[in-house]
Amino acid sequence: MLFSLFSLVGLAVACADNGLLARDTHVHAQVHAKREYPQFPLTLPYRPLPWSDFNVIHTTDTHGWLLGHQKTPWPEPNYSGDLGDFASFVTHMKQIAVEKDVDLLLVDSGDLHDGTGLSDGYPPGGVDAHESNKFLERLPYDLMTIGNHELYIYADTYDMYTNFVPHLNGRYLSSNANITIFNSDGEVVSVPVGSEYVTSLGVLYDFTGNSVNTTVQFVADMVKEQWVSGSICIAPDAINHGTNINKIRFQGQVVFNAIRAVHPYTPILIFGGHSHIRDCQQYDGRTMALESGRYMETIGSLGANLDAPMANTSNITFNRRYLDQNRVTYEYHTTTSNSTFDTIYGRNITYGLQQLAVDFDLSYFYGTAPLTYTMNQNPYPSSENVLTLFVAEAAPVALAINNTRANVPNIIITNSGELRYNVFAGAFTKNDQLTAAPFTDSFYYIPNVTLSVANQVLPVLNGGSNAKRSEVEKELWGRGWVESRYRNWLQDMQERQIQMANATNLTLGYVTIDGCPGVGDDTLHIPLPYYSVPDYIASNSPNVTGDTPIDLIFVDFIESDVLGILNSVQSTTNYTSADVSLYTPTLADAVLGLYAQAMWN
Repeated sequence: MLFSLFSLVGLAVACADNGLLARDTHVHAQVHAKREYPQFPLTLPYRPLPWSDFNVIHTTDTHGWLLGHQKTPWPEPNYSGDLGDFASFVTHMKQIAVEKDVDLLLVDSGDLHDGTGLSDGYPPGGVDAHESNKFLERLPYDLMTIGNHELYIYADTYDMYTNFVPHLNGRYLSSNANITIFNSDGEVVSVPVGSEYVTSLGVLYDFTGNSVNTTVQFVADMVKEQWVSGSICIAPDAINHGTNINKIRFQGQVVFNAIRAVHPYTPILIFGGHSHIRDCQQYDGRTMALESGRYMETIGSLGANLDAPMANTSNITFNRRYLDQNRVTYEYHTTTSNSTFDTIYGRNITYGLQQLAVDFDLSYFYGTAPLTYTMNQNPYPSSENVLTLFVAEAAPVALAINNTRANVPNIIITNSGELRYNVFAGAFTKNDQLTAAPFTDSFYYIPNVTLSVANQVLPVLNGGSNAKRSEVEKELWGRGWVESRYRNWLQDMQERQIQMANATNLTLGYVTIDGCPGVGDDTLHIPLPYYSVPDYIASNSPNVTGDTPIDLIFVDFIESDVLGILNSVQSTTNYTSADVSLYTPTLADAVLGLYAQAMWN
């Protein structure tokens, strides 16, 4: 998450002098060849963007969605722009900033890995997002920070450290995330993945799911260390990934409080991420915190009027917007047209990404999906819910392929966060497979668990007291699971749908109510239908008697939870890790493709 604290105007000006806030006066040549619009109408923004003395364009949690959303069911067309379109938009906005004589920064809050075939579809021997990140390197980001998805696998972190971070020339921040490497003398050392601070802090939340040979310092400990080192005392502009700015676990508040203790009137801008929502909060009259969604769906815009005497302590005038990520939005706000919007710079990025999709064979055809399966727009369980598709239909088929235990009755349990996106009717490709289920989790099993005992595991995983569920949620949040926060946001949105029943001529999309004045959404929509889903899901129980021994299959990262539950619901057997074995070499990200090949052809 990007947690950006910009100090007094004098310091901001000083930063501009050394290049950090320098305005980009280079405008790329235009491409005048008309680009075909998608074959569906997109709603225009209903008002121009406001401009302030100091402006920021914000991205976060892009997760490889660099070619945008290419499916046609709503609300996908709202987010149909690609990174090349965004690059052209930034180019035009930079020029407008020059003409208005104001500052404009481009910042990102992390999580570049794990999401689509562009990041995850690399051939054997490759590294996640190594190729897709080369296109992000081309954008003029002034500040970026690390996300938890940069830390799950050491090879990904090392690739960021050695290949991506150097392109930012000190502007990639990781104030509390380190990597263990060999230094030039052959000694093992732990060093920041990026810069600790450059009049900014790049803070990751209290993430516990990082790989071996990477470390994450808890935020409270980092604040104490930075305080001692003096970095906080110079009024940094801080950036941070993984702080949900609307929840009690807002660890960015720890950094905010530390800054405020030393600099009570320093203007503070906080850029959040990780929970995938649109949100804005103000903690005092000289602070604004913004989170800008996920998956190249939302582009955040924040402005602050900072051209006031340095001794000024009055409230600052802020503004914020959440832009739908598409060409109609971009052209509206840059006063361009379909024939004048594109730049050579942007088109080259688009062409490069399209070629990367070809190189990775992302259009490889597995089968034709007969329906659209959604995460929350259809009830769970139901025939049109993607969780039902995965655990009740696809996993039993895919995990049985070439498996000597296929004839043994079983129950399969996984976390609902294993699925990251919908599956749409029509051609189901390699890219669709990796988009819906990008995680390379293994499936373990315990044999000879009686059905009556196995059937008790799922209810306990999803049940328990409020205190226990809060503890479980905190643990899952530490590992990086964000779905509960995002789903709660969607549920709040659904409740507002009733209030908008008479709205006309609006398409489905996000409808945001946050903690900042006025309306933040740039384009008006009707909220999506929403149905809640459990944290954990399971395949259908086999049709055998309760005393029949079965295989209890589960995704690898819940092993300790499963063992604990088994030992709490029966006393006949004391289950340990010695009872756990790998069920199949098939990983979670391959399940839907194998099923499609078997059942959708």
